Amino acid sequence: MQYRVDPKSGNRISALGLGCMRFPGAPGRPDAKTADAIISRAVEQGINYLDTAYLYPGNEACVGASLERLGLRDQVLLATKLPHASCKCAEDFDRFFDEQLRRLRTDHIDYYLMHNITSPAQWERVVALGIEDWIARQKAAGRIRQIGFSYHGSAADFLTVLDAYDWDFCQIQYNYAGERYQAGTAGLMAAAERGLAVFVMEPLLGGRLAGKLPPRARAVLDGARDPHLRTPAAWGLSWVWNHPQVTMLLSGMTDTAQVDENAALADRALPDSMTATQLDAIARVLREFEKSNRVPCTGCGYCMPCPKGINIPGCFAAYNASYAHSWFTGLSQYFTASAVRTSEPKLVSNCVKCGKCARHCPQHIDIPGRLDDVRRRFQPGPVTAVLKAFGKTRSS
Repeated sequence: MQYRVDPKSGNRISALGLGCMRFPGAPGRPDAKTADAIISRAVEQGINYLDTAYLYPGNEACVGASLERLGLRDQVLLATKLPHASCKCAEDFDRFFDEQLRRLRTDHIDYYLMHNITSPAQWERVVALGIEDWIARQKAAGRIRQIGFSYHGSAADFLTVLDAYDWDFCQIQYNYAGERYQAGTAGLMAAAERGLAVFVMEPLLGGRLAGKLPPRARAVLDGARDPHLRTPAAWGLSWVWNHPQVTMLLSGMTDTAQVDENAALADRALPDSMTATQLDAIARVLREFEKSNRVPCTGCGYCMPCPKGINIPGCFAAYNASYAHSWFTGLSQYFTASAVRTSEPKLVSNCVKCGKCARHCPQHIDIPGRLDDVRRRFQPGPVTAVLKAFGKTRSS
């Protein structure tokens, strides 16, 4: 495993980190046996950084129990996140943090983040509640080792947040389709210049730069015939690792085979190691990808559940697929996502524009507005009435 050094702490961190949010299992109940297998294999392969969060249903408890069963807590750097938007008074910091320590079955957090910062105002609000003194006390007591934030706001606001506190690290979304999105390349460089460790999330844009690439984009990579970069995922991850300013990237690996594949790749993907030919291939892939990337949804699920039962990520995936592959492919996916063949189809036309989804979207997508685009694409004219009638017919 390749290791990169956190400039603030001196910690040697595996270039590949394990993102635990997407562990397989039922909603809110990650499968313990699978989690054990993934975490165990990750540590065997040299991965020493695990990322979870209070807001990932059931995930902290799953990770904590797994580390305890496997006896691996002292072999990993453990990261989790404060749901700062739910903190209404200073006492809430302790309330959430103490619960996280109990869930994770530990007495300290190695890397603690303010979760999903989208604007300087969010940080200023918790500063007014006394977060800076609270952090200082936790660090002095050894309960928090490093403090940072995960970011989903604009490029300009990122610099403001970066300079608002003496952070140890930051976590940004970064991939070859997002050099000018959110913090972007400019933010990556700015954080590194300030001596912060920079951790990368969504290196494959929720899988869309892996198995969901449009055929013409995939053809570019297949045509490159690179002996070391045999899959779109390998190309995408290696592009991120090519940046020496990146300390570590997180991958939400869902089985041990993915752990093995990504760990082998991480061992070779050194900074500044991609050739001009490889980088040109990425540029050509990006041109093809952008033609079909109509909605920048990563499938994170923060928008769910919808009060009307609409499968928002599934509908957006179908919409993008209709441009990347074919209209019929997208329509088929939409029928599946919206449960058309049941007695209660969850069509995008059921949206009442309450705005709950948009308020929680880290990509700042105008979800109600884009669901209208999905409706126009898949439910033109009288189709909505026909689909609803079809559902009623199926139930009779």
